[in-house]
Amino acid sequence: MTQTGAEEQLTPSEAPDAAQTPAKVSFGGTIKFVKENKEVIVADGANLRFKALENGIDLYTFMGKMMSCGGYGQCGTCVVEVVEGMENLSPRTPTEEQKLKKRSTNCRLACQTLVHGSASIVTKPAKSS
Repeated sequence: MTQTGAEEQLTPSEAPDAAQTPAKVSFGGTIKFVKENKEVIVADGANLRFKALENGIDLYTFMGKMMSCGGYGQCGTCVVEVVEGMENLSPRTPTEEQKLKKRSTNCRLACQTLVHGSASIVTKPAKSS
């Protein structure tokens, strides 16, 4: 407000620009893809499948590529094995429980997994995992 009590208005050049204000991104951790010997830094809450594909990590076997549902948890082809840091990932979803019931509890569907800290991941694990 000005001294006269009138509300002061900012011109567009004086107003804060949302595009110039950096968004606060919370550091989630580092995902190490063991077979690929590659580490990827991710924000807290990042989707494991999205970050893997974004960084050139191949999650799918040949048949998995043909059958992929595109990340909706319906096909079960983006299975990964968590060798370290399971506590830093979101809990298994009901979809994962159903799709992975014959797999080790260390297996996850990358498309259903959110990252909240560092972890080590093996892509395309053997069926016995």
